Amino acid sequence: MKTGIHRPLAAAVLTLALACGLAPSGPAGASEAADPLGSARWGEMQRQFIAGARFVFDPLVKVSAPELAENPLQVPVSVDASALAGVEEVIVFADFNPIVEILRFYPEAVPASLGFRVKLQQSTPVRAAARTADGVWHVGGSWVNTAGGGCTTPSLGSGSPLWQAQLNQVAARQWSTGPNAGRLRLKIVHPMDTGLVAGIPAFFLEEITLRDAAGQRLLRVQPAEPVAENPVFTLGGLGHGPVEASGRDNNGNVFSTRIAP
Repeated sequence: MKTGIHRPLAAAVLTLALACGLAPSGPAGASEAADPLGSARWGEMQRQFIAGARFVFDPLVKVSAPELAENPLQVPVSVDASALAGVEEVIVFADFNPIVEILRFYPEAVPASLGFRVKLQQSTPVRAAARTADGVWHVGGSWVNTAGGGCTTPSLGSGSPLWQAQLNQVAARQWSTGPNAGRLRLKIVHPMDTGLVAGIPAFFLEEITLRDAAGQRLLRVQPAEPVAENPVFTLGGLGHGPVEASGRDNNGNVFSTRIAP
């Protein structure tokens, strides 16, 4: 599969039509809609992640990412489906990555919005599919061009003798006042190895849960291998009290920490 794939002009025209509300806006006939990003792999993505359910390409699902990503190991992505009511699950995936699923998140008591960084192997659409309570998947996306190689480059952590001592250490900040009030940023030390580098097995965080001080679950995130090394997650819509963060990786290592504003 060739690298350096660029979004065709036709896809740009379709994206403009989508933004102007000319594309289908509801489930009826949505499965027949043309992919606004013009990806040759959209059919495979649809079968893998939507599996025959109703879906619609929806401008209310916003995926923000650089059009040109200079560092394929750390591509910033922000997904915002908070304009939709009743979002129960969001899947983020990249059509042309060797491991296409990036992560899933479940916004239980916070808006359906999450920022993070990803590894990209080549130029690709990065998409988010948000499932609402009526079972319909709402799909948005953005095309990212990159030189590639992000998924087959060894992590810095895997070659460092210090990573075992620092594994799953958490650094976090929660804002309670000012323009960022209700926002939280969470960084976890982890190599997030994809398993695609010879001699380095897959080693990644697979579950992160945030709860409020009363134990109510706010958000659950299920990262996959393409999430960037030492992942940073950003979300908003929190209250003013402390947050409990806990998680585990695919080798059974766990962490738990309390984040106070």
